[in-house]
Amino acid sequence: MRPQEAVRAAFGAVSPVGRFASPDVVSPGPGANLHPLRRAAAFACPVLLLSVAACSPDSSRTDPKPPKKVSAPSAPGGLALAKAVDQLKVSRESRAGYDRDKFKLWVDADHDGCDARQEVLLVEAVKKPRQGKGCKLSGGQWKSYYDGKTVNDPSKLDIDHVVPLAEAWDSGASKWSAKRREAYANDLTAERGLVAVSSGPNRAKGDKDPAEWLPPAKAAYCTYAADWVSTKLRWSLTADTAERAALRKLAAGCPKTTVTFTPAL
Repeated sequence: MRPQEAVRAAFGAVSPVGRFASPDVVSPGPGANLHPLRRAAAFACPVLLLSVAACSPDSSRTDPKPPKKVSAPSAPGGLALAKAVDQLKVSRESRAGYDRDKFKLWVDADHDGCDARQEVLLVEAVKKPRQGKGCKLSGGQWKSYYDGKTVNDPSKLDIDHVVPLAEAWDSGASKWSAKRREAYANDLTAERGLVAVSSGPNRAKGDKDPAEWLPPAKAAYCTYAADWVSTKLRWSLTADTAERAALRKLAAGCPKTTVTFTPAL
């Protein structure tokens, strides 16, 4: 099955997006070391491209090769982060009926033996881990951009939903079908909706939004704000008043951060 078909078969029509590139997040060229599902996103006319330039001190998150932006010829240059924040629809949030089990996690969409969690670890490793039976990973090295720490044991990493599942539920996912929630929870095509980070900051974050929590590394603020906003816009999720105010404040300190996105269908 071709990668695009694997995505559609597993999740329905979820629009592909490209890999983001910024001084804070240095990534390999399109398709260089990507899993087929992510490689499909890089080559299937991607539109979503996040560019963060000179918005903060050098971040601790690096990948081994210089970034190469991937965008369709007709893709726009992107919105300034502040303008992207203004596109968020403001609405009151409700957690009524939330259950984490309503988001089916870590599926193996292309049936290659590696689930979504393992795929993120493989793609984000700065030193490739050993891959054993059942896609069990050992060794390798990762940079946790939330706190700047180097992690050498995959079991010490969490795969964070940048916009947490509970926050997504509050912001519109409560009205989705089970299939769409599954697509959100395992969105490999977005690539920045799921990130490998050290467990401490991720668990401190919990289900908090940017009004309540920010990464301990200030150098990560611009990247984190853009990741958050692009995820919300991609999935047509709303923001509450305090959340949008916090994002506007962050955007004021990130004047060269831009966001473009492709909506998930």
